[in-house]
Amino acid sequence: MVGSPATATLILNKVVVDLEGETLRLENGDAIALRPQAFAVLRHLVQNANRLVTKAELLEAVWGGAAVTDDSLVQCIHEIRRALGDERYAVLATVSRRGYRLSMERSDESALGGPSIAVLPFATMRGDEPNDYFADGLVEDIITNLSKIPGLFVIARNSSFGFRGEKADLRTIAAELRVRYLLQGSLRQSGGRLRINAQLVDGASATNVWADRFEGAATDVFDLQDRLTEQIVGSIEPSVRRAEIERAHRKRPESLDAYDLYLRALPHAHANTPVETDKALQLLARSIELQPDYVAAHGYAAWCYEQRYLRNGLDPADKATALSHADIALGINSDDPQAMSIGAFVRANLTRDYDAAVEVLDRALALNNNSALAFGFSALVSAHSERHQRAVEHAHKALRLSPLDDPLSYHPYCALALTHLFAGAFADAARYAALAVRANPGFSIPYAYLAASHVGLGNVEAAHSAARRLIEVAPNFSVGGYVRTNLFQPYLMDALAAALRTAGLPE
Repeated sequence: MVGSPATATLILNKVVVDLEGETLRLENGDAIALRPQAFAVLRHLVQNANRLVTKAELLEAVWGGAAVTDDSLVQCIHEIRRALGDERYAVLATVSRRGYRLSMERSDESALGGPSIAVLPFATMRGDEPNDYFADGLVEDIITNLSKIPGLFVIARNSSFGFRGEKADLRTIAAELRVRYLLQGSLRQSGGRLRINAQLVDGASATNVWADRFEGAATDVFDLQDRLTEQIVGSIEPSVRRAEIERAHRKRPESLDAYDLYLRALPHAHANTPVETDKALQLLARSIELQPDYVAAHGYAAWCYEQRYLRNGLDPADKATALSHADIALGINSDDPQAMSIGAFVRANLTRDYDAAVEVLDRALALNNNSALAFGFSALVSAHSERHQRAVEHAHKALRLSPLDDPLSYHPYCALALTHLFAGAFADAARYAALAVRANPGFSIPYAYLAASHVGLGNVEAAHSAARRLIEVAPNFSVGGYVRTNLFQPYLMDALAAALRTAGLPE
């Protein structure tokens, strides 16, 4: 961070703040919009940096004692964080129930501001001008689409392209650009096909986080560029998430912040078993205590409470808590497509308001159309609400965007199994249910779909086997309890329940 509270111009999180001109701009000169009221809040925080500024003080300084609600201040804080790219709240922190603190001095670790990435120019053969243009266009598209991922700070093209042809050590480039990750690649043409090799590199150690190869026919370069961008960006998001989770686990417990606690909760939430769900909720509660308006943590908390409600006795308190967290994840200040997707899924399951959920999911996918998680939750909501074509399309899109080891790949497989089960395509339903079981053997619901599918096929022994495995995973499962979840239309639930009874599951 450059500048001090007394200076008229300073840099916060790579954003140039001009207090005299009341403007914000990126280091490349691009302007960032911020309402005058929000800028006034930012000015007061800068002038009182490195100390707690109470809500009452801000309301008095900016609104002069006028009768306004806390919501006006919260909206300004949200706009400031978005303008500064401060999704991790490393610059502007919330002090629970008291106020805010703007940090003007940070360690090298926190100066990175959470996960950050630079996409370097892709290498081509010397003198290969047509492919130079293609490679540059591909990198620009990758930068644009990575910028849609909440919480990921992406260096602008002008900065990263300054390293074209550089032979510097990757750790040096990462340090100069002040990023945690680098994406580098090469492009080669052989006959009528283009081949891309891409590597995601940890900038501190210069070790590979992820690497893959992509190729396609060069007959329609624009279509190829779109497909390659989708595949590469779809692979990078979960790879960065996995690397960030590993980084959080290496930190000392006393140094964990809200973001780290959220990251540590994710593997437990993804496992989706009662024991692991409770572990996730413990970590998410600590994260939210440190950062009450952290919508990503609220989204996962909503999902965990929804799962606990559905699979642990339908306790009304769990349902109410799930909906409360979902409302925060879907609130006016949320522009996080992941939190929006989870919140919509939870509300759909607990209220059966599928139309509203689909509307939210469409908005989330418009914000980030490369999110496998969002497409997976959309596929599930679509399957539950008999939007069969949409369920199939979004499930396959989620699988296409997912790496092989995506911990949530069982979601689209469940959606496909349920859709085919409801359509009477029992062989396909059994195949997709088996894939869901393989993707997450500890999650009980795919075993129910598998058992019902085999009943439809007349495979009595296979149905009994799936039922036994279901009881091993979820000893308290009962057909009556599953019916009371009220997840589907009554006639669909009745048909599914009849199949589960035939498979030998207890009433």
